[in-house]
Amino acid sequence: MLNFVICDDNLHIVDKLEKMLNDILVKYSDEAKVVFTSDNIDDLLKFSDENKVDVFLLDINFKTNRNGLNVAETIRKRNKNAYIIFTTGHMEYVLMAYKYKTFDYLTKPITPDRLEETIKRLFDDINGMPKKYLRIDNKNTLIDESEIEYIKRDGMKLVFHTASRDYDIYSSFNKFQDKLPKNFIRCHKSFVVNINQINDVDPVTGVITLKDNNSCYIGPKYKSEFMEVLNNYGIF
Repeated sequence: MLNFVICDDNLHIVDKLEKMLNDILVKYSDEAKVVFTSDNIDDLLKFSDENKVDVFLLDINFKTNRNGLNVAETIRKRNKNAYIIFTTGHMEYVLMAYKYKTFDYLTKPITPDRLEETIKRLFDDINGMPKKYLRIDNKNTLIDESEIEYIKRDGMKLVFHTASRDYDIYSSFNKFQDKLPKNFIRCHKSFVVNINQINDVDPVTGVITLKDNNSCYIGPKYKSEFMEVLNNYGIF
């Protein structure tokens, strides 16, 4: 059993996090649960001394003479293998947080989608599944590269499309081109496609069909180079 605990000095946030986390854990494992929640640091440390804890969701800014970083230091002395996920509305603490082998940090207000991204990564790490993640913004939003089907330019935004949801940010292809692995190919002035997600290509109509049956397009300017890349990858 994978045991999660939550500690924040705001009980409303504790309750909200617990509900979100329980909903997420049901999707990923029947061997994981929230075993303890509290708004008190001493109660958290007492519980973790007496019980097995695998994952700490820990606020950084407590209204006491100690903060979450002090607590993390104590936790690390007693438990070198636990995962620590910080929650904070104070970005200035983030760099210091990694000193304690922090798995991730979540900026408040925490959304279900952002929490799920972190929990999914945590289970991947526990299960030894190597994943490569693309950081798309300064809020530490990470997307599994293999799940991105295409990236679409939509005005001043880029939309990262996956089978489960879309992520959009204000940015441009030029800023991301060097960050993307070689299987992401520009196929249109408004599309970059992950060729590992392609199900079919119709070079006559210029339509690319993806594994979830969504489509993107081949532009005349990019067609020759795009088809050559597909042939080199042995896809067609």
